[in-house]
Amino acid sequence: MATVSPTEPPTSAPAWSYTLHLPRDPRSPRVARGTLRSVLVAHDLPAVLDTAELLTSELVTNAYRHSAGSFLLRVAEVGGGRRLRVGVWDTDPYLPAPFDAGPRTPDAEADGGRGLFLVCHYAYAWGGHPVGDGKLLWFELTARPSGGGWAVAA
Repeated sequence: MATVSPTEPPTSAPAWSYTLHLPRDPRSPRVARGTLRSVLVAHDLPAVLDTAELLTSELVTNAYRHSAGSFLLRVAEVGGGRRLRVGVWDTDPYLPAPFDAGPRTPDAEADGGRGLFLVCHYAYAWGGHPVGDGKLLWFELTARPSGGGWAVAA
């Protein structure tokens, strides 16, 4: 089951981390996905790649659609190398559902609003909180060693 802790700091310093400053541009979600893919391949994390790419795309697209300025993507390995944490900071302080008060069922008649629910469903942990003049939305995926590579932990 997912652990939701909007203000939980990483339990240890990241083993590695990358930060990408993205402009408010419709190509930014594609750039973010490509960068994430390069980072995860370089760190031998192919098993979490598809899920991480989908969830990152949802957060970055949300930042592009709902903020007026640029935004930041941060990808880090935390928890002694057992978790991948992805965060997106943007200039809109509004915390969207379900990051504001926990999971809720999306409106079946709405044209949008389901992407962040995917984050909550597939992530091991997720959260969001105001930071400066904006907000930070983040998620974590867990991985465990499996032979010569990595596998998504159940």
